[in-house]
Amino acid sequence: MTAKKNISSKIKFRIGISGFFKGLVILFAFSCVIPLLFILFYIIQAGASKIKWSFLIHDELSDSAGILHAILGSFEIVIFASLISIPIGILCGIFFSENKGSKFTYWSRLAVDILQGVPSVVVGVIAYAWLVRPFHQPSAIAGSIALAIMMLPIIIRSTEETLNLLPDSLREAGYALGLPFHRVVLKVIVPCGISGILSGVMLSIARVAGETAPLLFTAYGCTFLSNDITKPMETLPHLINKFATQGDPKVLDMAWGAALILLFWVLLLNIFTKLITRKWKVQL
Repeated sequence: MTAKKNISSKIKFRIGISGFFKGLVILFAFSCVIPLLFILFYIIQAGASKIKWSFLIHDELSDSAGILHAILGSFEIVIFASLISIPIGILCGIFFSENKGSKFTYWSRLAVDILQGVPSVVVGVIAYAWLVRPFHQPSAIAGSIALAIMMLPIIIRSTEETLNLLPDSLREAGYALGLPFHRVVLKVIVPCGISGILSGVMLSIARVAGETAPLLFTAYGCTFLSNDITKPMETLPHLINKFATQGDPKVLDMAWGAALILLFWVLLLNIFTKLITRKWKVQL
């Protein structure tokens, strides 16, 4: 009887310890969410009153000052950055996945990891030295290239890690059917890993959508609507930085409104990522 009581007490003790640590984990997880909720609440409270139709369809030079030029500028610069980085990033990720043991892959992967840790302001300075200073002209395309450099490591690593999780039997099945290497990669490997690849792509877009430092050195910004990618172009992060550093309360209200628009944009990107990955997820 004594032995049974000891075993029962030990089980109760273990259950109690397990419940304690489970509650501790829940508490810490909730504690991580609290700052985010406060930030969201504050931005929505400060920016919601400024969101009007005229605020979204006019630029700074209009009688009703708006942020249309910044919204379109951000969209265009991110689109061009994506067109540059997505093909290169996915191809590099496929190469790393298919050539795991080579020294070239090792050193290239190391370079990608180092690039991922480079501060955004350093990327902006490098883009300025390469693309702005030689041509004596800031431009939207320079900003796109700077953002593309920041997107590359995320796309490359997510593509590589996703493809590394796929079983070798998929490749062997493709080769057994007589498919050449490029068709095995494009028709078998990439479609099976499309969920993770798209997640990395959308994550990289959401990552650079709110970047300010590279655009301070490259795109510079302007006060009117411009579609010329070879000239300065305004973006939401740069506009928020510009308005927030001014002392005029009305201009500061515009900064909060622009911040709310940028927040919703990033939120929609993340929701879109979840929907796309769920649709394209392949059960192995």
